[in-house]
Parts: sequence; structure tokens; C-alpha cells
Amino acid sequence: MTRPPLAIVAGTGFYDLEALEDRVEETVDTRWGPARVTRGHWHGLPVVFLTRHGPGHTVPPHLVNYRANIRALADLGCEDVVAVNVTGSIDPELVPGDLLCLDDFLDLTRQRPLTFFDGSGPEGVVHVDVGRPYHPELRRELLEAGAAAGHPLRDGGVYAAFEGPRFETAAEIRLARLAGGDVAGMTGVPEVVLAREAGLRYAAVALVVNPCTGVGDADEPITMAEIDAVLARSRDAVLAVLDELVHTRATFADSDADDADDTDASDDTDGEDAG
Repeated sequence: MTRPPLAIVAGTGFYDLEALEDRVEETVDTRWGPARVTRGHWHGLPVVFLTRHGPGHTVPPHLVNYRANIRALADLGCEDVVAVNVTGSIDPELVPGDLLCLDDFLDLTRQRPLTFFDGSGPEGVVHVDVGRPYHPELRRELLEAGAAAGHPLRDGGVYAAFEGPRFETAAEIRLARLAGGDVAGMTGVPEVVLAREAGLRYAAVALVVNPCTGVGDADEPITMAEIDAVLARSRDAVLAVLDELVHTRATFADSDADDADDTDASDDTDGEDAG
């Protein structure tokens, strides 16, 4: 039994997926513009990898074509999307290197196209429920993969999405914390909303790489050097979680295939006996 390809979407620090075999890079044209993806296999399962910022981190977060990216994944037959978000910590108990399995978000962006349903399509204006924006079953797979890989994820977290590309002010972070935000980032929205609109199951791992402005005792400005240093030592943990998730899926896919073969053999035997 062949599964639909699993989509993996990542940003800062995740520009390639070395584990992919039989890789093919391609551009998918959509109504919303082109999207660049890499297709391949991981543990024998089809995977589509998309890096939000493009080769060499050339696209800033507020100019990422989120609609083209999500539409391309849907057009390629993906049903599940696992995202990786590099974030700052709003919750002072979170430290660099911590992993969260997100369960809600705050949208504090200002100028991005936020929906497929802008009234220009044949479906007109559509209102989509986002009471559970991160799919519960896919979240469970991520949590179990983290535990099995030895890199447990905190179960739950609210992602506060800011416009970028600048970092947030201390006042903005205080506002987000009052609203329940746990981590801050620049790319999680509208991606999660668009996935919901496209009918895709979506879940996200947030990797904490720095305390946000005004959080804790840190008085030094946030720098990319600081973020890159945390990514260098934490990237493998994220990849290990993804590897465990894909490996588990591959194992169950093989089991399902064996069961199907056994069923087919049984059916053939029954047919011969009946004859």
C-alpha cells in the first residue's frame, strides 16, 4: 500500500534534507505562483521537502509565498505536513534547544496574504474553522517520535507570529505573553491556516533558539550568530525526531503491505478450493 507523500516544511537552518534518496528538485507552478520543492524517499516512503526561505536563505519571512507553497504540496498529493519553526522563547522557562509540539497560534502579522479564499475563486468567500489548527493525530505522531528518539517535545505551545524580518520589541513580547504566547516566530502564519484551508493535516515542531527581547536576564541584543550556534547543536535533534516519525510510518506501511499480501494469498487459496 503506497502512502501519499509526506510534506516536510522548514525554515532557518534547514535548507536541505540529506536523508532524502532518489532526490529530484522541481518547480511546481500554481495559481499563486511557483514553488520550489525537492522530492525523494526517506526510509522508502515518498517525501516532499520545501525550505521556506529558498536556497541560501534568500527570501525574508514577510515575502515567502505561503499560498504557492501550500498549494504546491496539495497538488503533489500530500495529505500530511510536518513543519519546523525556529523560534524565540516568550515563556521564560523555555531555554535554547527546547522542542515544542505546537497546538495553537496568535497572528500578529500585518501585511501578508492570509487566505486562499479572497473572493476571487469560484468558491467565493469561505470561513474555515481553526479551533484545532494543528492536527491532533499528527501531533500525537510527533510526540511519540520525540519520545522514541530521546528528544521529547513539550506537549502544547502557542506560537505568536510576527511580521519580521526585524526581531520583536520587549513591549510586543509582553503583549504576546499576556495573550498566552509561548514562542515567537515569523513564518508559522499564514502557513498553518492555508494548510487547514487546503484540507491538509498540519503539525509543527518549534525549536527554541533564543530568549525573546526582554525575557529573562538577557540584556544583549539578539544576533544571528547566537541563533546559528544553537541551530548547530540542536538541528540533529529535530532531524532525529523527523527520522523516527518517518521510520515508524515506513514500518507500519510494510506491515500493512504484508497483511495485504496475506489477505490476497488467502483469497487465492479460497478461490482454488471453491473451484
